[in-house]
Amino acid sequence: MAKDLLRETREYFRAQGIPEIDATLLLMHLLECSRGELQLKLMKSTESQIEEVDRELRRMVLRRQNGEPIQYIIGNAPFRYQVYEVGPGVLIPRPETESLVSLAINFLADRAGHHSIIDLGSGSGCIAISIATELEDVAVTAVEKSTDALGWLRKNVSTLAPAVRIIEGDVAEACLGESFDLVIANPPYIPESEPLSAEVKKEPEAALRGGQGDGMDVPREFIGAAARLLKSGGYFAIEHHETQADLVGTALATNFISIKGVSDLTGRPRFTTAIRK
Repeated sequence: MAKDLLRETREYFRAQGIPEIDATLLLMHLLECSRGELQLKLMKSTESQIEEVDRELRRMVLRRQNGEPIQYIIGNAPFRYQVYEVGPGVLIPRPETESLVSLAINFLADRAGHHSIIDLGSGSGCIAISIATELEDVAVTAVEKSTDALGWLRKNVSTLAPAVRIIEGDVAEACLGESFDLVIANPPYIPESEPLSAEVKKEPEAALRGGQGDGMDVPREFIGAAARLLKSGGYFAIEHHETQADLVGTALATNFISIKGVSDLTGRPRFTTAIRK
């Protein structure tokens, strides 16, 4: 029965069009073990233990079948070198955003001295925490206005990078009178015309949609905040929709120079960097 539990769940997910790996992730979560330990732990479990796991697994399978993201069900998501607590109310960290962090880290790694960084719309804190834990001599600020997302941000900062400063508020008014060496942002940017999958619809819409039409309302707000917060010569890196590269470049042109588009690992124009005039 122990071996069947994993196999049967994988087969059920395959038939439902759900990634089979999700069956493994659910059982890893329930048994509190790594992927390499999973089969052995199942084999060593007693019949009563397996029955208990099976009951809980069935509840989780139903949640997954109803479109709930696997990260919400197991309560965490990996990002770069850390695992972040996530749940309803916060955007799930995406693998492509790891490249946005790399742009910022690569820029700062070549420059000696202390650096101040601000992450706008921090959500789970994955961007801010990655920079804070992967670089030395940096002061990192994370800005977030969503009450729900702030709960997850505070949990992750407390656990992974207590030195990160959290600011509750809108990016347009955050840190008035302060200036930073680097601003990084992954704002809501999905155009309203783009349909969302049932799974993505479980995430907060305010963290996904960038406004009416082309989805640029919120990215423009973040660009305006970056222009206010950056020192002259400061670096800005923003993630955006693949259709927005030219629009972002136009929005940056007034206050920034050295505007460069950067593609993600699939070749889509996903990021833009710039230097404050």
